[in-house]
Amino acid sequence: MIPAEDLQCLKAIAVRGGCHGPVFVSTQSIGEMLAISQQTASRRLKGLETAGFITRTMAADGQHVTVTKSGEEVLRKEYQEYCRIFSEGGKTYLLNGTVVSGIGEGKYYMSLGPYKEQFTAALGFEPYPGTLNIRLAPSSMTVRKKIDALDWIRIKGFSTDGRTFGDARCIPCRIGTIKCGIVVPGRTHYPDDLVEVIAPIALRRKLGVEDNDSVNVEVGL
Repeated sequence: MIPAEDLQCLKAIAVRGGCHGPVFVSTQSIGEMLAISQQTASRRLKGLETAGFITRTMAADGQHVTVTKSGEEVLRKEYQEYCRIFSEGGKTYLLNGTVVSGIGEGKYYMSLGPYKEQFTAALGFEPYPGTLNIRLAPSSMTVRKKIDALDWIRIKGFSTDGRTFGDARCIPCRIGTIKCGIVVPGRTHYPDDLVEVIAPIALRRKLGVEDNDSVNVEVGL
């Protein structure tokens, strides 16, 4: 992990062309770019060299600096993270909460043919008969509201054997590498801080989680 202040210095060298070959810099020029003293600039350059992110050749009035392959990898990772933040196509939302027990309704509803068929078509997998119930942490409630504003997939209600089953909605998500889906029943007073997650497998068993264990759910566009 590169310290943030050293990363800024590495960026400054790259901006001057350091990824393409040796560039001439001085502690004064680096200091002016980063609004730091020459002494601090010197320490950061030494730190980058020690870490193997740059190579330096000293001159009388400065130095020729080149960003190494390791330094480029650090910068590419930084670039990818910014792309993920600002590119709509790569935007993701992270929900955190703790596992809670349900009342068994998920198992029943996920076993109903009309629901199962629609979830399979919408999410790309046949859901395991059951849901993983997650109580969201207070810090995730703002994220939950953002997710609610996204385009969810409608699951149509149906009637069978004289009983009517209401609409629901779902949106793809992941827990780790497991492809999942968040399901929200059409009930008016469904709790805002409760998330029901379906998957092609039994999530409790696969993840090895019990009540009160922490779980992260990633929703991506």
